[in-house]
Parts: sequence; structure tokens; C-alpha cells
Amino acid sequence: MIEASRVSKSYETPAGPVSVLRDLDLRVGAGESAAIIGPSGSGKTTLLNLLGALDQPSAGSIRVGGEELGQLDAAAAARFRNRTIGFVFQLHYLLPQCSVLENVLVPRLAGGWEEPEAETRARAEALLGQVGLQDRLGHRPFQLSGGEQLRVAIARALINRPKLILADEPTGSLDPATGERIADLFLRTQESAHVALVVVTHNPGLARRLNRTYRLADGRLVD
Repeated sequence: MIEASRVSKSYETPAGPVSVLRDLDLRVGAGESAAIIGPSGSGKTTLLNLLGALDQPSAGSIRVGGEELGQLDAAAAARFRNRTIGFVFQLHYLLPQCSVLENVLVPRLAGGWEEPEAETRARAEALLGQVGLQDRLGHRPFQLSGGEQLRVAIARALINRPKLILADEPTGSLDPATGERIADLFLRTQESAHVALVVVTHNPGLARRLNRTYRLADGRLVD
């Protein structure tokens, strides 16, 4: 599912270029899971953005599901993200004017989906039930705690049945019991749908439950 080869990423600053990733390699197969750990500022989120076609590497190649991400224009990259990848961001990016249920359904607004609306809505409600928010369907994001907002973001990431899930600290703001439920949901989804899962985490318990753990240090991944 993921083939990243000799990937480097640097940013221009007034003081000169800053290198974040250096000749990084990563392979994750369909149905496999990988945890990426490392200190803050080591480039973990940068790597997720590259894998999710939200940014382009300075050098190297990234293929996801056989698609060379560097060859996609902006419109093609947007379609690819919507059809292939489920994102769970640290900042959640929920729409404040929309209800919990509507936020989960947002990815379907891109169009081109043939599934009946009622079927999509039923799946959204089921996902919200799995993350413990079955009684919050009509609430707005400001009426939820930070942990509840994260759970909405997780349900939204799963609504389009993605082939790859990219999660940035998905249990960071949750209590241990809820964190275990979320980890269970991710792993059930990965196993039942043969989905690839890449998680950036500081939670060693979550990392241990995934197939592989990589440490990002000095711009490279160590298995």
C-alpha cells in the first residue's frame, strides 16, 4: 500500500534550508499497521502529510496504492485523498456550523459516490455509536469535549471506507479506557477491511498493538 523510497523534505527559511526528512524509506502492506514514534519536532507529522498527498517531498518517491503521488495535480490529489485515505488530524478540523452527524458525512460531499444517502447516513450513525457518541448526533463541536471532538474526527475518517488510515496522535487527548476503545476500533477496521494503518503516537501501549514500530530520528526511520 505504501512504498516510500529515499524521501527527503526540507523547508526554506531566512537562515537557509532546514532538513526534516533525509533519504527515508517505508513499506506498509495492505492490512498492515505501523506506529511511528519519536520526539516532538522530529518530522512525524511532516511524514504523514507526505503520505497523505497533502505535501510534496523535496526528493524521492512515494507510491500509495500503486499511485505515484508526485505525478498528481491538485485536483487529482484531492480526489485521491477522498477516495483512498482516512485522516485523523491532531486539530480535528471539524466544521463549527455543522452537527456531529453532518461533520462525519462531510467527505461524501465531494460527489461521485453512488451509495444511497440513507445507507451512508446509517453507516455514519453506526460509526458514531462505535466511538460512544450515539447520543450526540445533533450537537455542534463547541458542545463537545476535546476527546469527543477527536472521536467525531475518527468516525469521519472511516466513513468512506478508506484503504489507508493516517492518524496523528489519535489517543493523545483521551482517557485510558476511551483510548483502548479507539485502538480497538482502528484495529477492527484494519483487520476486517484489510486497511493499511499508520499511526503517529507517543502512546507505547498503542504502538505495541500495531504490527511494526518505527522511531523517527535524524530524519530517518529505524525499525
